[in-house]
Amino acid sequence: MKHMNSEVKEERTSNKKRIDLFLVPIVLIAAFLNLFKIWTDEYANAYYTAAVKSMLQSFHNFFYASFDPGGYVTIDKPPVVFWIQTISAKIFGFHGWSVILPQALAGIGSVLLLYVLVKRTFGVWAGRFAALAMALTPIVPAVSRTNNIDSMLVFTLLVATWMLFRAVRTAKFGWVLAAFAMIGVAFNMKMLQAYMVLPAFYVFYVVATKITWKKKISFLTTATVLMLAVSVSWAVVVDSTSADKRPYMGSSQTNSVLELAFGYNGINRLTGNTSVMGSSHKQPAQTQQQTSSSETKQNSNSSADSSQSSNQRKSSSSQKMQAPGGGNQNGMFNTGNPGPFRLFQKGLSDQISWLLPFVIFSIVGLFAGVKFKGPYTTKQKESLFWLAWLLPVAVFFSIAGFFHQYYLIMLAPPIAAFAGAGAVALWSMYKQHNGWKSWLLPGGILTTAALQVYIMSPYVSSIGVAPIAGVGALGVILALVLAIRKQRKNSLTNYLGAAAMVVLLAMPAYWAMTPIIYGGNSMLPSAGPDSSSGMGGPPSTATNSKQSGFNGMQPPGSSSGNSSSNNQMQPPSGSSNGGQMPGGSSNNGQMQPPSGSSNNSQMPNSSSSKSSSSKRKSGGMNAEVNKKLLNYLTKNNTGEKYLFATTDSTSAAPYIIKTGEPVMAMGGFSGSDPILTVSKLKAMIKKGEVKYFYLSGMGKGGQSDVITWIKENSKEIPSSKWQSTSSSAQQGPSGNGTLYEITLK
Repeated sequence: MKHMNSEVKEERTSNKKRIDLFLVPIVLIAAFLNLFKIWTDEYANAYYTAAVKSMLQSFHNFFYASFDPGGYVTIDKPPVVFWIQTISAKIFGFHGWSVILPQALAGIGSVLLLYVLVKRTFGVWAGRFAALAMALTPIVPAVSRTNNIDSMLVFTLLVATWMLFRAVRTAKFGWVLAAFAMIGVAFNMKMLQAYMVLPAFYVFYVVATKITWKKKISFLTTATVLMLAVSVSWAVVVDSTSADKRPYMGSSQTNSVLELAFGYNGINRLTGNTSVMGSSHKQPAQTQQQTSSSETKQNSNSSADSSQSSNQRKSSSSQKMQAPGGGNQNGMFNTGNPGPFRLFQKGLSDQISWLLPFVIFSIVGLFAGVKFKGPYTTKQKESLFWLAWLLPVAVFFSIAGFFHQYYLIMLAPPIAAFAGAGAVALWSMYKQHNGWKSWLLPGGILTTAALQVYIMSPYVSSIGVAPIAGVGALGVILALVLAIRKQRKNSLTNYLGAAAMVVLLAMPAYWAMTPIIYGGNSMLPSAGPDSSSGMGGPPSTATNSKQSGFNGMQPPGSSSGNSSSNNQMQPPSGSSNGGQMPGGSSNNGQMQPPSGSSNNSQMPNSSSSKSSSSKRKSGGMNAEVNKKLLNYLTKNNTGEKYLFATTDSTSAAPYIIKTGEPVMAMGGFSGSDPILTVSKLKAMIKKGEVKYFYLSGMGKGGQSDVITWIKENSKEIPSSKWQSTSSSAQQGPSGNGTLYEITLK
């Protein structure tokens, strides 16, 4: 901290060095948080991993991002990130870690990019603090340790930011085009979410460039047209291709990429409406809770002995794991309730908001004395850029009807940038006794420590009282001592300032490590002592902090009564596409444990404590396959294209990952896509493309007629021929399901 008053000298010295020695440990920290133990995640998010397996088999599957090797339906996102994952799997072999690796490297790259972006204008210490804050923002490594898209998305947007800043510094229009084209590439990663940074890009270019208004409008218009062209390039190719020559566009209702972009992956995120068969629905939270609860009660575990089953049902009834949104205060998917203080609510605050009060004080300090009409310094211009990124995104997450916790990584760059730039600016004001501004540093430290105590308080049973009391006490003491010593200039004051920053980063650092300590969830990544549950909320939302609530949907034909299934979650019957994300829970966020779930601390897919040392099969779909079922299907396949058909991707993904064989998810990801009709299915059966159907009671929305026809025109295969245990295959919705065979002449 003592070097902050000589930033210019420090920066010149640093620029002469090839490597900033202070940056090295920051990068090593980021590498550890993003890479350590990713090799234990054997299947990652199985929905996406199955797609990579399929994309490795043909260019047709690769180009369209087909979920299954047969090219029946795509995943519900554009292909760019999955192209990168497929290339990684091609180079390193098909593993869980090889599909995660690109996102982990992107997380590290984002730390480095933020350092470069902040350092050039705000000084080397600001760059170091910003990079460290980015590395230790809990949701950043939590997402980067999975094969979800968001880490790569943020990295791409930071690359676009670097290009934009370079365009302003060099006054070269080519860099403007490159920056906006890069946003177009980001659109092909996660569609409209990439456009959340556009206000920052427009505002910054208008304010920062010294050219005529005519040129500004002309350049931005041209760049925007290029961005839109890049954005829709893949969509136009796909939508203009005959439907019978490509896979169905998963999670769309009209087999259209553009509809997917602006509906399911667009406006519906803001409104919270869900689209099923072309109609919108918004289910009240209380109704969701009642529906999910009633569905859960149907899932009795009949394979255990009567006394055990009774106890398990009692445990499940009293300790159901409510998916956020089930009528409780934490909102859908534990994302809180819409409102101006949503980012400070449980479930979101511990993912992203640890430094928000300090950021607010930093914004005040950085913009103090700025006149609306300018002129603006370079620091003020770039501060405006980060503010124009932060505010619209924060507003979206404050009012949006549907999103997941890991989307909050979009807020990490501006928060980290302000944390770094603000630390230097507030320290300078404090040391210079700059009137009321000199109080911003102790005020920011005090309020930030107070918020962190609030964030940690629901986790007292998991982390103990000491860390909470320690952060609170040290935060208050350091803020008060800095306030008292405001008129003094000596080395002790410098050390106090440095100590304060360490205190404010200590618990975010611990939270960032929780996916390593407790295990992560590749389907719904979040940070915290219950990170493996994928719910990212306080322990009260889960039966056990180490229990992975979303990790273990049962494979077709597996016993629901064995010890490994006791921790497995079952989606409600008839789950629809409503607001469902890959790796998300079923209908409107409601995911309940099976009635046989126990309150033990076993990790998913484990039958003993050995699970802690075995490979982790996270990803929301149990990637274990029923070998007896697989052997039966393989032995009795008479040349059919598909090994079997099932309602949705949950049952199909494990078999695709394990075998590489085509498995048809008739209704797409959640089972509600209107892909298949009875007449089309009849034609496929007559052509010898499919004859076995595994129906589990899931995903009826949009294909109930097809399922009814299958049941009425098929031969049920006795469970003794394909089930791995003697448990019943007909337990009702969300049970193990039934295997049917249809042969038409």
